[in-house]
Amino acid sequence: MPDLTPSIRTALRSSTLLALVLGLGLSLAPASEAEAFGAPESFADLAQQISPSVVNITTSAMIAGPADGRPMVPEGSPFEDFFEDFNNRGGQGPQRSEALGSGFVISEDGYIVTNNHVIEGADEILIEFFGGKKLPAKVVGTDPKTDLALLKVEAGEPLAFVTFGNSDLIRVGDWVMAMGNPLGQGFSVSAGIVSARGRELQGSYDDYLQTDAAINRGNSGGPLFNMDGQVVGVNTAILSPNGGSIGIGFSMASNVVSKVVDQLKQFGETRRGWLGVRIQDVTPDVAEAMGLAEAAGALVTDVPEGPAREAGLVAGDVIIRFDGQEVGDAGGLTRRVADAPIGEAVPVIVMREGRTETLQVTLGRREEAEATMPASAPALEAPREMETLGLTLAPLDDDMRSRLGLDASVEGLMITAVDPASEAYTKGLREGDLIAEAGQQRVVRLQDLEDMITQAKAAGRKSILLLIRRAGDPRFVALSID
Repeated sequence: MPDLTPSIRTALRSSTLLALVLGLGLSLAPASEAEAFGAPESFADLAQQISPSVVNITTSAMIAGPADGRPMVPEGSPFEDFFEDFNNRGGQGPQRSEALGSGFVISEDGYIVTNNHVIEGADEILIEFFGGKKLPAKVVGTDPKTDLALLKVEAGEPLAFVTFGNSDLIRVGDWVMAMGNPLGQGFSVSAGIVSARGRELQGSYDDYLQTDAAINRGNSGGPLFNMDGQVVGVNTAILSPNGGSIGIGFSMASNVVSKVVDQLKQFGETRRGWLGVRIQDVTPDVAEAMGLAEAAGALVTDVPEGPAREAGLVAGDVIIRFDGQEVGDAGGLTRRVADAPIGEAVPVIVMREGRTETLQVTLGRREEAEATMPASAPALEAPREMETLGLTLAPLDDDMRSRLGLDASVEGLMITAVDPASEAYTKGLREGDLIAEAGQQRVVRLQDLEDMITQAKAAGRKSILLLIRRAGDPRFVALSID
């Protein structure tokens, strides 16, 4: 079943051993392990309880072929792989293709949750219920960022449905059950345990539960249940060398899903909060370079026009609390901001130059901000003038600004070469990067950087924090100065 995203499809075609495959499920633990962990005597009662709420999904689309007979299918479409045989047969003209997936009913009036990649590009969606009844569905809304979609059927009678549980209460080692349509077999149940929490795959809002429950192609969009029959995840992907389950599956946590579904149901689209900063994790070396007690929080690398700048946040601030809750890392802050109310002021506590400050930020809407974000300028090379920290540097001049498309107000030191054996290279610095700050102070001249290195050594620092800009995007990097 061709339910692969472009990045995952590329991984499967590469020489790497493992690849992420969308649309997959769970495997049973050996009897000895089940007994050791106190497995339920049987999952039969739970399976009987939840089965009427789980559905099989069949989607179809008419794809037009070009003059040479090769169907015009967008890369990443769930129908792309189906046309391999079509091409080999030399088929011509429009063709209808089908794909399979899973879903579950969340209300008696017919709302159904599934993965976005299950229904993406489809012009017909057919829902098959456990009792055999089939109904057409329409798309209420989709969210590609979390790979979720909300559908609606008109059944003419109340439907059996399930509710969301609190995924934050799920512990590693808890039993879970999955149900769906693996490999087109229909209404198949599998069980396993939660192997890990808080997994991130590719998205900014990822919060996956990892499970050893056997998820396979066709399980995409199906529910992952706790032992109370509540949905705690939506089965989305697996890690696999061959496209089949090896016991490493991923389900989007229900606390993410329920919020997205509520917005899709109410607005037909997502409405996420927007702080207006670029951030990165505080690594141990960055924490040491900044004199922080621990490697925690979200380090602000840039503050473009938006809510954060208006509230007074600046690059170099470390956000340690947002709306009354501690910030552990950049990903956690991103998800928390997304869930925060748009247009309302929230308190943000930052660590700035060794002390805390509390700022009130009135959040904007991310979808509106993304629609107006300017494209970044490409980075180019510059002449070489000085070597330090494994870098060859040159001051930014008007000629460089012109070639880079930078504003006249932009200042810094251009990296024109990086020693491949240096720490700087290992940490990702490359030719064309711009050093805007060192030790959280602006650098314009080569002497500015040398002075900041000298000051850091005098203060007993083992590293210095550099603010790097690449194609307009900033990030902090700590380099050793011993």
